[in-house]
Amino acid sequence: LRGWAALRSCPLASLILPHFLRVPLHKGKSLRKALKERGLLEDFLKTHPYSISKKYSNLEKVASEPLTNYLDCQYFGKISIGTPPQEFTVVFDTGSSDLWVPSVYCKSYACQSHHRFDPAKSSTFQNLNKPLSIQYGTGSMQGFLGLDTVTVSTIVDSQQTVGLSTQEPGNVFTYSEFDGILGLAYPSLASKYSVPVFDNMMQKHLVELSPGSMLTLGAIDPSYYTGSLHWVPVTVQEYWQFTVDRVTVDGVVVACDGGCQAILDTGTSMLVGPSSDILNIQTAIGATEDQYGVFDINCGSLSSMPDVVFEIHGRKYPLPPSAYTSTDMGFCSSGFQGEGDSQLWILGDVFIREYYSVFDRVNNRLGLAKAI
Repeated sequence: LRGWAALRSCPLASLILPHFLRVPLHKGKSLRKALKERGLLEDFLKTHPYSISKKYSNLEKVASEPLTNYLDCQYFGKISIGTPPQEFTVVFDTGSSDLWVPSVYCKSYACQSHHRFDPAKSSTFQNLNKPLSIQYGTGSMQGFLGLDTVTVSTIVDSQQTVGLSTQEPGNVFTYSEFDGILGLAYPSLASKYSVPVFDNMMQKHLVELSPGSMLTLGAIDPSYYTGSLHWVPVTVQEYWQFTVDRVTVDGVVVACDGGCQAILDTGTSMLVGPSSDILNIQTAIGATEDQYGVFDINCGSLSSMPDVVFEIHGRKYPLPPSAYTSTDMGFCSSGFQGEGDSQLWILGDVFIREYYSVFDRVNNRLGLAKAI
């Protein structure tokens, strides 16, 4: 998702969902930068190695599901919950399906530093008395589910399930500029008893399923991409999952030989794959691992480094060094991240910032085009 305030430096994505809606999105200070400013980054990385984590709910536990990584880039917009409305900043995340925000019952430091929802101040709130618990590799949230009116831009979504956190241990959410998360993946990925926001909108006919209409998150316009959209079928309706044919460098297959499954995730900052495949890519681009597991790149070598090409549904999508390299305070590092022997690749912001991405729930497909 591309924020109106950062059209060049941030990813661009659009959701072809039946209704035209604009939600102003903004790119905030990254958690990595916030921790560094406070002198906490080194200790954080020692305790939590720089890696993508797993996400699962203890109500519907799936240990192999990947977690959104907020260390490097956050994209968020405003929504309101309740009557009268209480405003929150949320990440619009295609890698999850639940909506949750902090509540006044949460005493964790992360909650104290963010907006908190007060059910007592909303005349439309109903407590479902159902627990919500999501465990993260570098943090967690626990809380409960309720029903209330959620407003996203001009759409008023009544009787929407909303998770209210009562605990947010650790520092993962403490220094993030967003309050909560609004998931935009398929309902099969949602926690038990929870209905995703967009699915609730469809069920209530707040939006109509008709090809060509769209829900636009951010300042989306055809002028932001070149050429035509290339459509890729969704293979599993959970995450936005599809097939990658192979990954090559200088015409040589370095990863995903014979094909592999991947997801396109606006909530993940890096590009994640099996450790062995990612190591092949790191070697091919000349990245070297430091003591914290971060793969460093010589900033002076960017002009001579190769493209990493993802071949998807018969078309090539090259990632140049400028796309897969992160530069911070004069240091350059690789945007590729290994995650054990997991066979599910996660194409996060490293990929999305290069390719305008359309998430089409009407036809269960993804559209990709070169972003300007």
